[in-house]
Amino acid sequence: MASNATVVKCPSPMKPTSNGVFQGDDPLNFALPLVIVQICLVVVLTRGLAYLLRPLRQPRVIAEVIGGILLGPSALGRNQKYLQAIFPARSLTVLDTLANLGLIFFLFLVGLELDPRALKKTGKKALAIALTGISVPFLIGIGTSFALRATVSKGVSQAPFLVFMGVALSITAFPVLARILAELKLLTTDVGQMAMSAAAVNDVAAWILLALAIALSSTGHSPVVALWVFLCGCGFILFCIIVVPPVFKWMVRRCPEGEPADEVYICATLAAVLAAGFVTDTIGIHALFGAFVLGVLVPKEGPFAGALVEKIEDLVSSLFLPLYFVSSGLKTNIATIQGPQSWGLLVLVIFTACFGKIVGTLVVSLCCKVPFKDALTLGFLMNTKGLVELIVLNIGKDRGVLNDQTFAIMVLMALFTTFITTPIVIAIYKPAQMAISDFKHRTIWRKEASTQLRMLACFHSSRNVPSLINLMEASRGTGKKGGLRIYAMHLMELSERSSAIRMVHKARMNGLPFWNKGGDSDSNQIVVAFETFQNLSQVSVTPTTAISRMSTMHEDICSSAARKRIAMIILPFHKHQRLDGQLETTRADLRHVNLKVLEHAPCSVGIFIDRGLGGTSHVSASNVDYTITSFYFGGHDDREALSYGALMAEHPGINFNVVHFIVDPKVVGGRIHLDINDRNGPESRSDDQEFLEDFKKRASKDGPIKLEEIVVRDDAETVEAMRAHSRCNLFIVGRMPEGHLATALNKRSECSELGPIGNLLISSGTASVLVVQQYRSKLSLKSLKEEELNQHTHSHSVPMV
Repeated sequence: MASNATVVKCPSPMKPTSNGVFQGDDPLNFALPLVIVQICLVVVLTRGLAYLLRPLRQPRVIAEVIGGILLGPSALGRNQKYLQAIFPARSLTVLDTLANLGLIFFLFLVGLELDPRALKKTGKKALAIALTGISVPFLIGIGTSFALRATVSKGVSQAPFLVFMGVALSITAFPVLARILAELKLLTTDVGQMAMSAAAVNDVAAWILLALAIALSSTGHSPVVALWVFLCGCGFILFCIIVVPPVFKWMVRRCPEGEPADEVYICATLAAVLAAGFVTDTIGIHALFGAFVLGVLVPKEGPFAGALVEKIEDLVSSLFLPLYFVSSGLKTNIATIQGPQSWGLLVLVIFTACFGKIVGTLVVSLCCKVPFKDALTLGFLMNTKGLVELIVLNIGKDRGVLNDQTFAIMVLMALFTTFITTPIVIAIYKPAQMAISDFKHRTIWRKEASTQLRMLACFHSSRNVPSLINLMEASRGTGKKGGLRIYAMHLMELSERSSAIRMVHKARMNGLPFWNKGGDSDSNQIVVAFETFQNLSQVSVTPTTAISRMSTMHEDICSSAARKRIAMIILPFHKHQRLDGQLETTRADLRHVNLKVLEHAPCSVGIFIDRGLGGTSHVSASNVDYTITSFYFGGHDDREALSYGALMAEHPGINFNVVHFIVDPKVVGGRIHLDINDRNGPESRSDDQEFLEDFKKRASKDGPIKLEEIVVRDDAETVEAMRAHSRCNLFIVGRMPEGHLATALNKRSECSELGPIGNLLISSGTASVLVVQQYRSKLSLKSLKEEELNQHTHSHSVPMV
């Protein structure tokens, strides 16, 4: 008997690979080639959008969300041929699987960035801001959900919908907020640190609420199922807290500092992440929860956590994670928002989301006696959404809690609230543009010798640290009176990598003494080196961090120097010494940083060319035995160099030799050309004479300071005399010496930031060099270049080397 039933033919599953176009196969009909096209398409589009949005200083997540929406039915997906060719329905299972696999590892990384110990140290203000920033938007979200259920979300389950809406409006995206704060140079400010502390608490609370929402949405035939899901989830977390940390600590102990992490431990950790995801998915919570919990429990000290980030991050964030934005974009159809009612609901959701976060944070911040401008800034910062928001919305969409229209409204809300954060914060809070505080002691040379000397020593890697510490040891003088205070600034580049969030933990301790780190056994070589130096010397050392793009790093250095009332900034040279003694470029953009600091510094600046001062380890005070040489021609910079050298000579293990070059008065004619408009006139010479008379009183035959005057006729004799005094450990010279002899020496050189003497010393020599520029109120790089050009036009023809 014939059957009248209609037979629905399911699309055949896609084969993984094709036989090639020459055998008649279309690669887009096979899973692997199609996924490759999808990944390449989304990577190119999102990176292009990120480049276009860079002038607006938007976080990359904005470009990724917009890219996903553009690839979906809201824009390009309106063309059915494109949609069927690039994102056919039968490919979505593979696409979603890869996207969620990438999401699992990304959430493991997010957990890895979150330090539970930092949560324990959260201040009362940050805790109050966090709790208010969660509870007020959560309650407002529940109120908004009633309006949505009465209009565009009819028929959905009430309890899960209320909780999902509350969670969606109360979330603050911790990773995105870290990126925005770093871009705006707010990480090390009070506002930035408070925002990050509050966001970390908010992040944990949001995941707990989301787990509750998922448990409620998974109710089957009985409410008891939701209870079982929730209890099993709690049991899984307790099990992990008890069992996982000892295992990871054992792995950390087996991975010593300075050696690569064992591949077996990396592999075991990745397998454990997948296993944890399987368990939470089996319980009925999303697989990403297991990965997140495991990431939180990984010890943050030691090289193991860094090795995990290095192994996982680039592949996940560059290839797999963009697929999640495509998956989300394919579910977002802005065309479903039609009519005044739908657009009115969009405005309502955006208003309530902003109102709950901003006003709630503002009120509680004012109650905590936070200044109004800071409180308002905190409100907008806490209103940041991001990937976590998309995760919540996608889970709600997959569980049937959010329909297409509600989902589109919520995605646009998240996009809008995050987009407005950066421009509004820039408009109302401008720490980088604050007026430089006026302070008195901006140079090493000073009339009041009893005042404390403050120096900002910058370094960008552990390679700079040993010699820098030895330089600081030499700079401490007698240790009497005001003493020496060092701010050790780690220059950390803010890259596009999401692991920049790990810099937040360094920024949390910004400006705090080493011994205030809660007694943690931090194996970081840099911290250990400076801590040892502080304990063994009479120098007070305070760590600080600059987290910025290299193009704006100088702003962090200069503003920090002004806030801390620094007398001299010590910068590392952009080249390092190779084994054969030659200098090799470390990073070319470090030179840009040095040039900008020379132009904008609020104090004196020294550029340190390291050739192994004191060796590869810290030389204790009792073992210091250095000879330091300075060549004096005259001028502001040379006077500052001699003042610094005289300070070093107070150290019992240092001898300071000064060579004062004087032009032979018998020399006349064309050997050294003079300029009637030369600015190195009587006033400058009288300053030099006064300074030298005072300096000669401190020099003696048997003392640590020796002054030798050498009469020369031209630059060739000067260079020869300098070579005769080249046996020393360190040269200290002025960047732009003044006087007619210096003019003759000033040839065009490779590194203008070092000046003529500095370039000469690094071209042939084995000693370290410190090139000093004295602070002058109206000094600019432009004026320096004009000075150099003027001197070039009158330079002598005898070669320097």
